[in-house]
Amino acid sequence: MASREGKPCGWVPKRLLRRGAALLRCIYEQVFASRACMTIGVIDVHAHLVFMALNSTAGRYGPEAGVNPEGEPFFRIGNYTMKPISYENSVFTDHELRLEQLDRLGIERQVLSPNPLTFFHGIDATTAATFCHAHNQLMADFVALRPDRFIGLAALPLQDIPAACDELDHAIGTLGLKGAMVGTDLPQSLACQSLDPLYAKLVALDVPLFIHASSTDGAGELPDPRLDKHHLSLSLGYAQEETLAVAHVLLGGVLDRHPRLDICVSHGGGTVAFLAEKMDQLARIDPGVSEGVRQNGFLHELKKLWFDTHVKGAVAGEALRHCAHPDRLVLGTNLGGFDTPDALPPDAERLSHNAETLLRLA
Repeated sequence: MASREGKPCGWVPKRLLRRGAALLRCIYEQVFASRACMTIGVIDVHAHLVFMALNSTAGRYGPEAGVNPEGEPFFRIGNYTMKPISYENSVFTDHELRLEQLDRLGIERQVLSPNPLTFFHGIDATTAATFCHAHNQLMADFVALRPDRFIGLAALPLQDIPAACDELDHAIGTLGLKGAMVGTDLPQSLACQSLDPLYAKLVALDVPLFIHASSTDGAGELPDPRLDKHHLSLSLGYAQEETLAVAHVLLGGVLDRHPRLDICVSHGGGTVAFLAEKMDQLARIDPGVSEGVRQNGFLHELKKLWFDTHVKGAVAGEALRHCAHPDRLVLGTNLGGFDTPDALPPDAERLSHNAETLLRLA
């Protein structure tokens, strides 16, 4: 039987078949992508470990954990003592307790990083290198307990950049860690060109660098004694340090020299979301800013950095999302800390997709 046009019944023009096939492919890809989104699981990039096996590894700088005569638990590094604080039998030391909390919050995978009290960037280079090497082995051992749930970051001795590069090679190539975390207590600016070999090594290994505030350099006391009361070193001190880190990285041209380097700053980059427009204005009249900031503006360059969303309150969260690139925001919880959230944010899934990109997991 033929149609009025003389074509066999059921005949379909090839162009319609091609369009139909293309439509089916599009639908399939969307369904496949949707299923991938649903099965990715939440990734948390901000969590710290404390290894009691490292006590006294840095010699007179500690770390030292104990209880003082008044019965207060303490943790000492160098000439700085934090109290009352005890890491024993907590998520900072016990992987089973950590897994229980991950399951409670609905977190599938977590990035584990060094204790920010023990970056030790201000002590002698040999001791720092020994400490970091021991730390990274313990980190790899902890990750190996549940490699399906844990991802580890390396500690690096920034006092000695060649040693830091060697340790990074070992941590990534031999131990299987997925990046590095450094503090803000380093002896030079993050923009200093002496760090360029390390930045180049990170790019060559294709791993990200995480920056987290430091309370001290591991040798002395708090650099500003005004922060020694009311936990101001954690609220104001950390925010100041991370804001300075963002400023030095961008204004000092780190991303001009290393455009493929991925840097993630903790706590939403400190106060940068609230100061970004002022920093942008001042950068316009500063002849010493980086070429990227001079040509594009501070606000534009700010979107090249990554930030974790571990900020407190809706106002801070909205400010961060306003100034940062949406594809460069990742979830952070500081699991076990005083500021651990009770629930995940509504955009946890999207943030986790971003984390897959940052950590090269996709």
